[in-house]
Amino acid sequence: MTLAKEGTSYYVPHGSRWPITGAVALFLMMGGVSTWLNGSGAAKWIALLGLVALIYMLVGWFSDVIGESEGGMYSAQVDRSFRMGMSWFIFSEVMFFAAFFGALFYARQLALPWLGGDGAGFFSNLLLWENFEASWPSNGPAGVGGEFQSMGPLGLPLINTIILLTSGVTITVAHHALKDDKRNVLALFLFLTLALGFLFVGLQAYEYIHAYHDLNLTLESGIYGSTFFMLTGFHGLHVTIGAIMLTVIWFRCLKGHFTPNHHFGFEAVAWYWHFVDVVWLGLYIFVYWL
Repeated sequence: MTLAKEGTSYYVPHGSRWPITGAVALFLMMGGVSTWLNGSGAAKWIALLGLVALIYMLVGWFSDVIGESEGGMYSAQVDRSFRMGMSWFIFSEVMFFAAFFGALFYARQLALPWLGGDGAGFFSNLLLWENFEASWPSNGPAGVGGEFQSMGPLGLPLINTIILLTSGVTITVAHHALKDDKRNVLALFLFLTLALGFLFVGLQAYEYIHAYHDLNLTLESGIYGSTFFMLTGFHGLHVTIGAIMLTVIWFRCLKGHFTPNHHFGFEAVAWYWHFVDVVWLGLYIFVYWL
């Protein structure tokens, strides 16, 4: 059903094979990776098959949605529903990271002092972990993972912070250029944004190599190692996804997609990218500095 963009009717999409394709792809990926980690070398091919199926699903589903959008099938009401959906999605992502920040807060402010003998925890300090000093960063009273050095706030973390903050500026410039119908400026600053995103991911990968080989900081380095890699790792995954989304939007801009009054696909990615920026600021303060 084709509808005018300014109408109040609602476009109901046709049946699609993409949801079941994505479900099967994720099942193969998760099953393959988990079996691979438990010692089955052949399982990596199952995980790879799942990855290929997932990429196939994403390309196909995105193509269908882009075709529907450019074909004028989305009314103003559909646009509003997209905005509501993206808002709730970002809210769910906020809660996702809030859980990990909460774990970091609990470990540092509650569990660690308790194990060190603060308050009612003096029984643990005297009977279980005698002479344990409750100082952060810590690999726990059992010294899990051995001695390590923590990742300081200067150097690569500071550079990555500057990179992400700069990318927030460049995507804002690109957004204003789109609203003013300045296509060349839009293409340039959107490309700068995605380039900065991939640069961030590359530098974070280098930071992980440095942590493992030079600092002995690994996932096995007690509570500090686990919270450090969980928070920064999931954020890096979100940056990677965001950079891929920016790349898709950039190619669409080069093809002439989006107008000053019809560009929610661009706005959705911009919202997501600003969310990634804000999360990193929290990470930089609470994981690297404090």
